[in-house]
Amino acid sequence: MSAGTAATGSVEHMLRQVTPGRYDAYEALLRALATPSSGQVWMLLWHGQAGSPDAQYGNMEVDGHGYAPCVTSAQELSASGWNRSYEVVDGLDVARTLYPDHYGLWLNPHAPGGGVGIPWLDLRRIATGLERQPAGPLRLSEPGIEIPQFYALLAQNAHRTPAVRALRRAWVQPALGAPYLAIGLDVYDASPPAVDAVRAMMQQSIGAVPDGLPVSTVAMTDEYDPVVMWMRATARPFYDREAHAPAPAQAPAGGYGYPPTGRY
Repeated sequence: MSAGTAATGSVEHMLRQVTPGRYDAYEALLRALATPSSGQVWMLLWHGQAGSPDAQYGNMEVDGHGYAPCVTSAQELSASGWNRSYEVVDGLDVARTLYPDHYGLWLNPHAPGGGVGIPWLDLRRIATGLERQPAGPLRLSEPGIEIPQFYALLAQNAHRTPAVRALRRAWVQPALGAPYLAIGLDVYDASPPAVDAVRAMMQQSIGAVPDGLPVSTVAMTDEYDPVVMWMRATARPFYDREAHAPAPAQAPAGGYGYPPTGRY
């Protein structure tokens, strides 16, 4: 088996395992797409030729969300009946191209059942490292666990850290993996000294967290992070240096940032 055939087989094998609710199989598909040796896809070009400046991916809309269609092999390209140009690209490169414009990737839309759609939030995970962000769709809520000592100490240390404007919090339940407490860091200054000061603030406070409770931080400047989007829309700051926190908006339903009807 050639390297190209092996690469194709990996993505297509993982794709065949994906069914609604099988998040483990879906994560395996994302890992295959994120691996340069196994993650090539055949992007369908609506305009231009592969490598030309005017090359433009096709686009499709599902439940109000945009996707670029692709196929997973030369055989699937033939089966699709596509008669325009195409471009063979690593999934990692496609993810880096599409997610900043909030476009997802749709694999084999011609296939029985309609193929599999990968929302832009998961392309972001591929582009930046699958292990760096939680697996979605996420269930987000106000934390129900009572840890007033931690919040009080963190707010006290934040007040002593001039770079910090405000702090928010969320309880994050990923599709796979353990739930955790997320702290949203809203800062005035992102210079290296300020970053070091904020890191020290967290280290000085984390000792008040009960054993076994995972805590993560997110930068409120990250406009692509679903936890940040939820916090901005919903979570009132529990520490606000300027003390003029707006009332929270109504929390959206479903897995925040993901299509409401799922991705399959």
